Formats: sequence, C-alpha cells, structure tokens
Amino acid sequence: MLKTNKMVKLLFVPIIFFFICFLFVPLLCMFWQSIRMGKTFTLQNYVEALGSTEIREAFINSFQVSFVAAIITTCLAFLLAYAVHFTVMNRSVKKLLQIGITLPMLLPTITYGFVLIYTFGNQGIVTKLFGEPLFLIYGFNGLLIGYVLYTLPVAFILMQNSMQYIDKRFLLVSMLMHDKPSRRFYHTVFRPMIGTIGGAFILTFILSFTDFGIPASVGGNFDVIATTLYQSMLGSIVRFEQGAVISVLMLVPAVLGIVMLSILDRFNFQYKQVSQSELIARRLRDVTFGLVSILCVGVIFVIFSTMIIVPFTKGYPYDLSFTLEHVQNVLAEKELTKVYVNSLIVAFLTAAFGVCVTFISALLNVRTPLKGRKSLDFVSMVTNTVPGMVLGLSYLFLFNNSSLKGTFLIIIACNIVHFFTTPYLMAKNSLQKMDPTWEVTGELLKDSWIKTVIRIILPNVRPTIIQMFSYYFLNAMVTVSGVIFLVSTSTMLVSTRIKELQHFAKYTDIFVLSIFILCTNLIVKLGCDYITTNKEKTKEL
Repeated sequence: MLKTNKMVKLLFVPIIFFFICFLFVPLLCMFWQSIRMGKTFTLQNYVEALGSTEIREAFINSFQVSFVAAIITTCLAFLLAYAVHFTVMNRSVKKLLQIGITLPMLLPTITYGFVLIYTFGNQGIVTKLFGEPLFLIYGFNGLLIGYVLYTLPVAFILMQNSMQYIDKRFLLVSMLMHDKPSRRFYHTVFRPMIGTIGGAFILTFILSFTDFGIPASVGGNFDVIATTLYQSMLGSIVRFEQGAVISVLMLVPAVLGIVMLSILDRFNFQYKQVSQSELIARRLRDVTFGLVSILCVGVIFVIFSTMIIVPFTKGYPYDLSFTLEHVQNVLAEKELTKVYVNSLIVAFLTAAFGVCVTFISALLNVRTPLKGRKSLDFVSMVTNTVPGMVLGLSYLFLFNNSSLKGTFLIIIACNIVHFFTTPYLMAKNSLQKMDPTWEVTGELLKDSWIKTVIRIILPNVRPTIIQMFSYYFLNAMVTVSGVIFLVSTSTMLVSTRIKELQHFAKYTDIFVLSIFILCTNLIVKLGCDYITTNKEKTKEL
C-alpha cells in the first residue's frame, strides 16, 4: 500500500503544479493587472471601464444577440433531438440530421462569417437566386445566424444524449389514460428535459457571449465585448489595464451560468430502468419533423457549400468555371503550408498530452483514496467557466517577458487547460462505471497499482481515451479565441492566419485553408469513431 501511495502522489503533484502554473497563477496575474495603475492598487480601472459608453454598448450588444441566439438555438436543438428520439421518421433522415447538424463543429468560427458573406452578401449565392440581398449580413443579423450555427451542434448533442434516457413507456401510459397531447408532452418529454434545456440555453449563451471568430468576420459596426477586448490589446492603442478589466467582467456571465446550472440540476432525475418501447407511427408528425430536419440540414449545407464552391472557380461570382489554381497557389506558398503543419503539430501534441493530463486527473479522482483529489473537480469547474479569450490574455500578461512567449509550448498548455472539462468528465464517467474492486484484487495478487491500471483499467477505457483524443484534436484545430493573443510569426496557426488573411481580402485562400481543416478533422473524427466502434464490437463478442 505504501508503494501505491507513493506512485499516486508522484502523479498528483505534477498535475496540480501544472494547473497552478497554467490556470490559477495566470488568472491571478490578470486580476492583478486589472486593479493596478502604475505601482498603486486602485479600482479606477473598473470605474473607467464601467463608465465607458463604448464598453457598456458592447456588453449590451453581446447580451442581446447572445440571448436571442440562445433562445433560437435551444428551441431548434430540442425540436431536432425530439425528431430523432420521438418520431418514426426515416432512419436515413435521422442519420443525415445527426451528421449534418454537427458538421460546423469541424471548422473555425471565423470561417462561419466569411461563408455567410458569400451566401447572403451582395454577391452571395442566395442573393443571386433572389436578385437582391434578403437582409444586411453585417452586424446583428450576421452574428445571430453565426451564433446559431456555432452553438446548435453543442445544444443538439446535449439534448440528444438526454432524450435517449427518457423512458418511453410513460408515453404509452399517458395515451391509455387519454391525456391531452399537451399534457402528455409536458409530463413525459418536456418535464424530464427541463434541466438539460436550461443547461443548453446557458451553455449556448456563454459560447455566443465569449466567441471572437464570428464577430471578427461579420460583426461590422455592431461592437461586441470580444472584439472590444481584442481592440484593447491588439488595436492601434494598447490598453493592458482596460483589457484586464474587460476579461474579468467577461467572467461574470460564465460564473452566473455555472450557479444557474447547479440550481437547474435539481430538476434532473433518473429512471430505475429505461425502456426502449416502440413508438407509434403518426404520418403527419413524422413527415413534418422529417421535412423540418431536411430543411435544417439543407440550410447548413447551402451556407457552407460556398466554402467548397468559391476556391474551385476562376473568379467567383463572375467566372464560375472550374479550376484548381487557387488550391495550387496555397500549396505553393511555403508560409501557408507551414501554418497548416503548425496546426497539425499543435493539435496532435495537444491531444496527446491533453489525454494524459485529463485521464490521470480523472483516474486519481475516481480510483484512488488520495486526499485532495476532489480539487480536480474544482479545476474542471474553473476551466469550464473561463472563456478561451480570457485564458489566452491571462497567459499574455504572465508570460509576456519570458522565454515561453510565442512558443508552441504555451499554445499547447492553453489548449489543454481550455478544453480540459469535457474530456475529464468523459474519463471520469467511464471510470466510475467500472468495478471498484479491481485495484483491491490486483493488490491481493501482488500487482502494483500502476500494473493494475495498465493491464486492467486502460484496456477497458480505451474507447473513451480515443474519443478524448478526438475531442482535443478537433478543438485545437479550430480554436481562435484561445490562441489569438499567443501566436507569433513562427507559431502561426491556420485559425489565426485566417484572421490575418481577412485584412488582405484573400477570401479564396481562407476557404482553401478552411477546407484543409475540415478534411483533416473529418479524417481524424471518422478514424477515431471507426476505432471506437470496432473496439466496442470486439468487447461485445
């Protein structure tokens, strides 16, 4: 038992040290920056920021568009998840819906804006069909559509995962009792989903409120808090104290969101046994939801089709003849190919080291009696609260004058911390479902704790580890806000390079790079899903 304790402590200490160095100290440094003016402590920075008309308007604008986007996204995600689990529409349509809705997750959010411009702008595909722009794409309208596209996949996945655990037998009982359709829907579907619906709303609001990529491309003159923070730090006049204050204020909605999630948690409940009863086919309902599903997926495909069409035309929208010239030009530019290779390196190393950190953290928390292990749950809560842009800025303040500035190491560390929560919860949930006596049995057989982990636990949790790797890789490839303050000329990534290309109006190059990201993420996701499926089938056999 003594050896086991030593090994556990040897793993726990560096994990805690990592989060102290790359999470808590940077955030404290940022808070310190926000309350100092020269060498004195003061709240004057907050007074000036809150008194600034520009910052107040940016906060109000962010709140308005994020709130509306969250309402639309939550309702739409609920309807689409309902279509998957509570209708008897065609299976192919269900599969198309599940794939099509999650497709935008494989692209940087900054690409969404440029795709919207080429779809609904003055020369957009939809504009050409109708003869004139349907609406002004810059400002509130563009942000609203972009935020819905960005947050819909996340909300849909949350709803879908919850709905699969709703016991469908209660629908049959309600029908036998001759309940009205509204009463049946409320008690058998809506009531069990209240906690998830609230959670999806809060999550989509926070994601929209803190996103930088979409406002950077279609924000126009409609200032939001993320672009205001960017201008404070990288604008013509650098204002470190103002940037720090805005970063601290951006944490407020996220913290309030976490508090509300804990309140909503009381509405969640579990069935003793979930029954997968067959649903009764209703032609009108099934056809209606099928058409709505096809329409939603069709809109997403139409919007993102411009990303595929534009790079392969000679001069969109005037010359639509096919060409590979633009792709060849991007491949011929050493700088752009280097940026793509940089993204691959960062994504792979983030996934590899991120899986190690998150899995060991979950392992120590769930499978050991170590004192202080619950502090890792607190770390998970904090990383879930801090927006990527705020975390990146806190790194800039702390490591600005160090040798880590502008290196791959600092970018990878930021990504690992930024995306820690979801893989950690994935690993934690998997480990909690395993037999708690494995370690005891291994100890009785004279095996060390580490041998038990390697021989018994790892093989059983391998599918989860592969999905954790996939999650880290995909997010590291598409993140913009988390690394926008950290990259240098030598460590430039595709997602941040797209922001630079925007200034030179090189939209064709942007789309080519976006296609590279999409194809890379598709290959990794499909590969990881294939390996996971095979492992699960082998385990069943």
